[in-house]
Amino acid sequence: MRRGNRDRNRSHQPRPATTPAPAGGAYRPLSTRDRDAIIDHAFTILERVGMAGAPDRFSARLKELGATERDDGRLLLPRPTVEAALARAPSSVSLPGFCEDRGVTIGGAGVHIGTGGAAVRTLDGASGTYRDSTLADLWTMMRVLDECPNIHYGLRPLVARDVTDDFALDINTAFASTAATSKPTGTSFTSAASVGPVVDLFDAALGGDGRFARQPFSMAVVVHVVPPLRFSPDGCETMAAAIGRGMIVQTCSAGQAGATSPPSLAGSLAQGVAEVLAGVVLAHSIKPGHPCIHAFMPFISDLRSGAMTGGSGEAAVASAAAAQLMRTLDIPHAVSAGITESKAPDSQAGYEKGYTVALAANAGADMVQLSVGMLGSIMVASPEILVIDDDMCGAILRSVRGVEVESHYLDIDIINEAVTGEGHYLGHDQTLELMRSEYVYPQLGDRASVDDWVTEGAPSLWSRARDRVCEIVAAGRPGHLETAAESAIRSRFPIHLPRIQ
Repeated sequence: MRRGNRDRNRSHQPRPATTPAPAGGAYRPLSTRDRDAIIDHAFTILERVGMAGAPDRFSARLKELGATERDDGRLLLPRPTVEAALARAPSSVSLPGFCEDRGVTIGGAGVHIGTGGAAVRTLDGASGTYRDSTLADLWTMMRVLDECPNIHYGLRPLVARDVTDDFALDINTAFASTAATSKPTGTSFTSAASVGPVVDLFDAALGGDGRFARQPFSMAVVVHVVPPLRFSPDGCETMAAAIGRGMIVQTCSAGQAGATSPPSLAGSLAQGVAEVLAGVVLAHSIKPGHPCIHAFMPFISDLRSGAMTGGSGEAAVASAAAAQLMRTLDIPHAVSAGITESKAPDSQAGYEKGYTVALAANAGADMVQLSVGMLGSIMVASPEILVIDDDMCGAILRSVRGVEVESHYLDIDIINEAVTGEGHYLGHDQTLELMRSEYVYPQLGDRASVDDWVTEGAPSLWSRARDRVCEIVAAGRPGHLETAAESAIRSRFPIHLPRIQ
C-alpha cells in the first residue's frame, strides 16, 4: 500500500515542460531547380535500376501494385506506382507518449529533437573511462532524457551488451526504455519474431490487451534497405510484423556517400530519396495508409580512409538538404545530426554537433535524431553528453523560431520612455513580460563573470553535467509505469533490469 501511494504521489509531481516544436524551413540549401532535379532523378532510379532483395511474398505484393521484374531480378517501380503510394501515405503522424500529453505530431511543421543509434560503449561519467554499454546504462540514458526539456522523444541510443540472447535483448531494450521515460520512444528488433512479444509487453505496461494499438507510444525502427538499392529481407519481415500489431514504423535509409551511395552529394541524396520512396511503396503494399515515418540519413565518407564522418560540413548540408527534399515530398521524416568524431566532450564535439543540428533544424527537419548524447562516430553514449546537448538544442530551437514581430514590439512610446527616463529597459513592463517567452536560458551553460566563476571554484561544464545526471538518477524511477504493471511484466518476460525504487 505504501509503495502504491508513493507511486501515485510521484506521478503527480510536475514534469519539466518540453520545449514546443518550432516551425523550420527557412534554410534551403537546394535551389528549387536543383531540388526538383534530385527528386526526378530518384524516380528515374526506381524506374530504371529498381530494388533487389525483396523476399518472394513482398515481391509479389509490389508486382500487384505495378512493379515489374528486370532480367536480372531487380524490381522496377514505375513513377505512377510510387506516386500512388505517396498519395495514400499520411503526411503527418501522431506519435503519442506513454503519457499522452507528452506526444508529438511528426510532419508538416514542428522540429523535434531525439536520440537514436546503437552505441556499444559508454563513457563513464565518474571515471572518465570507456566500457561496454549495459542495460543499466540504457535505463540511465532514457531516464535522463525524460528530464531534458529540449529533447522530444527517445529512440534506443545504445545496445545492452550484457544481454546476449537476441530475444531477451529485444524485450529488455523495450522494457528499459518504457520504464525510464513517458515520452515517445522507438525500439528496434533483432528478429521479426520479437515484435509480437514486445507489443504484448507494451499492452501490459498500459494495463490491458489491445491498449498499445490505441496508444502506440513506441515506434518500430526498421532498416528496410541495405544501400545501394537493396531491400533488407529481415527489415521487410519486421516491418510487416510491426504494422500487423499496430506499431508506427520508422524506416531507415543510411547510404554513405563515396561508399554505399554516389560520391557527389547530389547523387547520394538522389539515391537516398529513391530508397526512402521504396520504403513508402513497401509499407503501402503491406497496409495502405499505415502511419510511417521515414528516416533519411545521408552519411558521408572521409574519402581519405573510407570511414564514415558525421560531423563534417558535408554531413551538415546533406542532412539539411535531406530535410528539404522530404518536406517537398510531404513525407514525415527524420534526419541525422549531432554526430561527432570526437571521443571526448571537447571543442570538436561542440562545433560538430552545433552546426549539424542547427542546419538540420533550420531546414525544417521533422525529427533531428541519432546522436544527441553520443560521441566517437555514434559508438559511445553518455548521459552527461545528453544533458549538455539538451542545453545546446534549447538554443538551436530558439534560433529556428527566428524573430517574431508583433505590432506592440515596435512601440515608439516604449523607446521614448527609456531615452527620456532611466536610459534603459531593464525594469520596463515589456521586459518583464518577455523575459521568459522571448528568451531562452541555459541550464548548464555558464554566464557568470570570470571573477564569480573563479570564486565558485571554476566548475567545468562536464562537472555541472555530471551533477545534473546524478541528481536525476538519485530521484529514482519516474511514476508513469505503475508497480502492478511492472510486476506483471516481470512475471511474464525475462526482465534483466533490477527493480529501481
